Amino acid sequence: MKALVVGGGKVGYYLVKTLKSKGYKITLIERDKDLCNKIAEELEIDVIYGDGTDIEVLRDAGIYDTEIVAAVTGKDEENFTICQIVKMKFCYCETIARINNPKNRQVFKALGIDKTVCSTEVIANLIESELNNNKIKVVQPLDKGEMILVEAVLDEKSKWKDKTISAIDAPQGCVIVSIYRNDKIIYPKGSIELKEGDKVFIVISMSNKCILEKIL
Repeated sequence: MKALVVGGGKVGYYLVKTLKSKGYKITLIERDKDLCNKIAEELEIDVIYGDGTDIEVLRDAGIYDTEIVAAVTGKDEENFTICQIVKMKFCYCETIARINNPKNRQVFKALGIDKTVCSTEVIANLIESELNNNKIKVVQPLDKGEMILVEAVLDEKSKWKDKTISAIDAPQGCVIVSIYRNDKIIYPKGSIELKEGDKVFIVISMSNKCILEKIL
């Protein structure tokens, strides 16, 4: 699969490096000439010097053979413009935009951007987990950040302790995906009884995370 990445900063660099290690054919567009040379030499990929909002630059980068375009510059408006141009001129490509302001997520979605990744939300979730006494820890954002996979450790005061999964009080849409107990993974069934010390892995919406914290 061929991917085109626009923006060779830290996010773009590590994205390209990761995708290459997974077998993707990568082309990078970057407007800093020195950075272009550095990345081309270090990662041994095709790097195009130019502006990702320029249609001719996109053509030079092989947009016609590209399946995914990821705009990951440091500016939300630039990432939006790149994805919009790709959608308008080369509509068969899937577009992914990096956003720094979480408020832009719905706007981008409404205007046709396929997927967004908000680094601000990811970092905020990690910080919040550390400040939450490790009772609930965000393991992984899912579905563009709207859903999350969390790890909940049941202590002696937990309202879930000594209750079966079918009997616990849980927020709407909360799904227990696995339980880690005594170095073993237990696959959840309604009849399984939760115990103190269990690590329970749960998929839940961001909007219901606070409710889950109170219930636990």
